[in-house]
Amino acid sequence: MVYVALAGNLMIAIAKFVAAGISGSSAMLSEGVHSLVDTVNELLLLYGLHRAQMPPDRTHPFGHGRELYFWSFIVALLVLALGAGASLYEGVMHIRQPEPITHPSLNYGVIAVSLLFEGSSWYVALREFRLHKGRMGYFEAFRRSKDPSTFTVLLEDSAALLGLMVALAGLAGAQLLNLPVLDGVASIGIACVLAVSASLLARETKGLLIGEAAHPVVADSILAIASGDADVRCANGVMTVQMGPNQVVAALSAEFEDALTTPQIEDCINRIERQAKIAHPEITSLFVKPQTAQTWRERRDAIEHNSDNAES
Repeated sequence: MVYVALAGNLMIAIAKFVAAGISGSSAMLSEGVHSLVDTVNELLLLYGLHRAQMPPDRTHPFGHGRELYFWSFIVALLVLALGAGASLYEGVMHIRQPEPITHPSLNYGVIAVSLLFEGSSWYVALREFRLHKGRMGYFEAFRRSKDPSTFTVLLEDSAALLGLMVALAGLAGAQLLNLPVLDGVASIGIACVLAVSASLLARETKGLLIGEAAHPVVADSILAIASGDADVRCANGVMTVQMGPNQVVAALSAEFEDALTTPQIEDCINRIERQAKIAHPEITSLFVKPQTAQTWRERRDAIEHNSDNAES
């Protein structure tokens, strides 16, 4: 999916820059910058995907999964700083000094081809996103997704299609109404589209980058496995951290039967870990902490209290 988006954005960027250079269109130049930024973004995502697959080492004992989250956040910053910033600047300059657009048919042709390429890439990204979202709504799936390579491409392609429609409206308005200033207005509109998409992307990748809990299903499954073990008196709760798209670290709080020996407790922990990793292969590490239910509740209440204070 990322490779499809990369190839499409690169070809589209070249076509848009050529059309902008010949016609002098501000909106087309902004769209060229947009596609160029998207091309760089796909390269960064591919690099992040490659780095995220590296095995654990001494300095990164839980793996390199967050590399993808870091580079996805950089992508959001690039869209905002380069894409939106350059489009806004170009739009303001063209409004202050509007110039008639030459060769409008060339711009329309490039927009038509761009819609075809971007639409194809968007459809591939949408189909991939649907496979992962299940029965969740699109916005809920976007918020809960742990793989930024999926929703980043879909968000970028959606912004690209919307930006093309804005550019088309600006070009048509400038030509039909003989108001070249509308070309600059369209460029500012494209900047707004990029700013919104970058803000959404930055918000979601930030949560993953600083440490977000895995999907609740993972914690519930571990808790059920531990509760079903005969040697566990009480499975208190589970905490998880998403370390990468397919990497989860979990911590289980459990109280064991008093009569158990140390080897028996070790066997019990190994059983729980083995069953948990079979049910959820993305679990890379499961830590089990023996403690009473009261101790767990005090810890959980403290976390919830901190969450309430942060929200207020």
